[in-house]
Amino acid sequence: MLVFFKERLVLLAVPKTGTTAYHTALRDRADLVYSDPPELKHAPLYRYNRWVRPMFKKVCKAEMDIVAVMREPISWLGSWYRFRQRPFMNGKANSTSNISFDDFVLAYCQDDRPSFANVGSQAKFLEAQPNGCALSHLFRYESRDRLIGFLEDRLSTKLVLEQKNVSPKMELSISPHVEDELRRKCAPEFDLYDSIRLN
Repeated sequence: MLVFFKERLVLLAVPKTGTTAYHTALRDRADLVYSDPPELKHAPLYRYNRWVRPMFKKVCKAEMDIVAVMREPISWLGSWYRFRQRPFMNGKANSTSNISFDDFVLAYCQDDRPSFANVGSQAKFLEAQPNGCALSHLFRYESRDRLIGFLEDRLSTKLVLEQKNVSPKMELSISPHVEDELRRKCAPEFDLYDSIRLN
């Protein structure tokens, strides 16, 4: 999570959406940088609302705009799957090295997910809160130029991104019946992604 106080802007770090590259590029420009532990770097909206937002409201009398990135849900799961294929994960409970992508997705669809498929939810991460705390701006991961343009304009800076924390490259495919199950069980993920404005 990055906080730009003068511009009243917070950039949430949704896992597996390229936010490490944005953090690297903007950390020297930010007023507050939450980079470690992961529970703070990747604080979801509900955690920001509970712990960070009150600090700015009570101490600074400031309300911040909140910006985040969301990745297409199947691509997002594919990134997690590839990330957990890395050799050093072999033998660990979170490893996907001996699991097909279809089986990984089906495990993700379970109510009680096994550890290798327990990767959270973008929709839950970004969910508006009962007290009105909600995203101000949501961008598609696949529309990187739009987010870069927004940040450069809002922060009056030039953004140069380097690839960081990239999952191993591999071709992945999903069976039609598995995709149908994912879309049925995880409809809020697809609904939120489809709701993101493209202009």
